Amino acid sequence: MAKLKSCLLSCCILACVVCTVVVLCGWIASRVETTCPSGCFRRAAVSADSQRCSDIGRRMLQQGGSAVDGTIAALLCTSLVNPQSMGIGGGSIVTIRNKTGSVKVYNFRETVPHSFKKDLLKDCPNKFEPSTGSQWIGVPGELRGYEAIHKKYGKLPWAKLFEPTIRLAREGFPLPQYLGKLLNIPLVKHIVENSSLCFDQVMCNEKKTVLSHGDTLKFSKLAETMETVAVEGADAFYTGQIGKDLIQDIKDEDGTLTMEDLKSFKVREEDAWTVPLGNTKMHIPPPPAGGAMLGFVLRLMKEFSLTPNYLKGEKKIQMYHLYIEALKFANGQKRNIRDPDFNDKKSADHLNDPSFITHIREMISNRTHEKSYYYKVPPPPDQVGTTHVSVMDEDGLVVSATSTINQLFGGGFYSPRTGIILNNELADFCGRADSMRAGEQPPSSMTPVILESESGGLLVIGGSGGSMILSAVASSLINHLWLGMSLEDAITAPIVYVDANNNVNFEPGFDKTVSDGLMGLGHQVGTWEYFLNVVNALEKDKDCIVAVSDKRKFGVSSGY
Repeated sequence: MAKLKSCLLSCCILACVVCTVVVLCGWIASRVETTCPSGCFRRAAVSADSQRCSDIGRRMLQQGGSAVDGTIAALLCTSLVNPQSMGIGGGSIVTIRNKTGSVKVYNFRETVPHSFKKDLLKDCPNKFEPSTGSQWIGVPGELRGYEAIHKKYGKLPWAKLFEPTIRLAREGFPLPQYLGKLLNIPLVKHIVENSSLCFDQVMCNEKKTVLSHGDTLKFSKLAETMETVAVEGADAFYTGQIGKDLIQDIKDEDGTLTMEDLKSFKVREEDAWTVPLGNTKMHIPPPPAGGAMLGFVLRLMKEFSLTPNYLKGEKKIQMYHLYIEALKFANGQKRNIRDPDFNDKKSADHLNDPSFITHIREMISNRTHEKSYYYKVPPPPDQVGTTHVSVMDEDGLVVSATSTINQLFGGGFYSPRTGIILNNELADFCGRADSMRAGEQPPSSMTPVILESESGGLLVIGGSGGSMILSAVASSLINHLWLGMSLEDAITAPIVYVDANNNVNFEPGFDKTVSDGLMGLGHQVGTWEYFLNVVNALEKDKDCIVAVSDKRKFGVSSGY
């Protein structure tokens, strides 16, 4: 009996010790959760173009949704807050890493319709100007893509992802600061006021002038469309009445899209390409996305063994010279970025070939070259547009998503029956191709990427700004990975942009000592004034997530 009592006493003591340890561990864990610096998050985060859309994505995650749920909800919101950049009349490229480390790319960017103007590429502008009109519209893939990734990775009901945006569209909200600033640019004001966006009073007031500060932005017809899609699914767009109404509006303006184009649209799922960057692996979307171009520039810059010392004095001028030369060589390679289903499947493979990188490295000297043929071929005309969202959830799913309707407000084509702003994606063939075929995807600068370090860290990053995406994302990664800048400072730093004529353009605020030094090396300064480059990123190192939404678009990240 005494032995039994002793045994029971020992068990009680052990149980008490275990309980104490559990309580203590819980207390320690709760204390640890408060150690992430301000602006960082412990469990999950969303970096979108606006706080409103980042918050909507975060709420989806907090309600048990996956990173894909948060991404779709944030993008739907962005289609209202920044309708000049993307919407359900466009398409996306999405890079997804699951918790086992597998990385897939879902490409649902627009395609060439079955019927199109055969000599359309003769209408391509030879300078920076918008491509307007129904002839430039590609087959939208946005909703079919959302459907595909939601079926595979989504946790919340499809309809729930639409609820916040439907409410915003119907009730209206104050004109966002960035959109208001954009509408004041003379070129943008002219485009909008001479398009159906103004005639249907979406972006204009009753006086047929663009909205301004204090006005309410409302998308009543789009709210109806989204409500139908939320209930009936993507088929409402691709095979149902919404699609029929959309096609009718396009036909009314002499467009060539048909219901057969919508019905036949397919989402492409493929493995990401992996680019080694020292102790970091970068997962990029393959052609016709712009990932190969980003990989080429970063692998080339890796050859120069950059360190924080390159931010000082003459070394800074030297570093930017090397970087600008890398961008010029990248411009010369743009015609190799084509849809592999319709062109040479290996046309961009050399951009990831170490021997090719070494060859280009040896061609870079201490001065630039005036002739564009030195960099191989003239690049295509410059463009602007697009949005990016980066998302991490609690379960380890990571999403890098770039979405677009191509140029600002696409081609200025608005469908009054559906409230949808259409893309002008076929303009992306301009300067990069001599022909196009039905079903082909145009070349793209879009490059949503995910990076992994040997220590297990993750960096999710991508950008918007059309032709400036490469410059913006490459600069951010070089600044952060090799020059020692924080992620926020790396993104905020003014960029240098090499335009279609290989002229060098400096974002306002760029170091004048460096720009003067670069002119001394023979670089010609351009007159580009539309710095619409934006980068949104998340970085998880150990237990904290650093979330950065680019201030250029007044973005704010969100998480918990």
